[in-house]
Amino acid sequence: MWNTTLCYIEREGQYLMLHRVKKENDVNQDKWVGIGGKFEDKESPEECLVREVREETGLTLTDYAYRGLVTFVSDRWETEYMHLFTGHTQQDPCVVCDEGDLEWVDQDKVKDLPIWTGDKIFLDLLAREVPFFSLKLSYEGDTLVQAVLNGKELSTEI
Repeated sequence: MWNTTLCYIEREGQYLMLHRVKKENDVNQDKWVGIGGKFEDKESPEECLVREVREETGLTLTDYAYRGLVTFVSDRWETEYMHLFTGHTQQDPCVVCDEGDLEWVDQDKVKDLPIWTGDKIFLDLLAREVPFFSLKLSYEGDTLVQAVLNGKELSTEI
């Protein structure tokens, strides 16, 4: 099991998205995701967030909010606890990311990109300003087979 952070950095109705096309053996290969990564030893979620955003984009967030905990369960990969944030900046990325290509995308267009099915659920929760939530997403291969929000099962038909 591992802990990660993921941040949807906002600016003028857009999210800074990472198109994962550069790493070998990447569970997110060819998908579009927010900015984040794995915890280092002794890091808090906030410390991991700030470090990962700086490493992947060169940005310093003007502010951020801890929005939820997403538990990923898979028949292929180790269980992941992803600490989900939103953040803000007025800057453009100032480094070349070694994991993929960074691009500002209109928030209402993100769901049209190749993203994980479960990501559509938490992106909707973020858009609706749902208070802190716990979301469990279970996958068989690339197929979402179960979604549980705050202990209650959701439909996986999206």
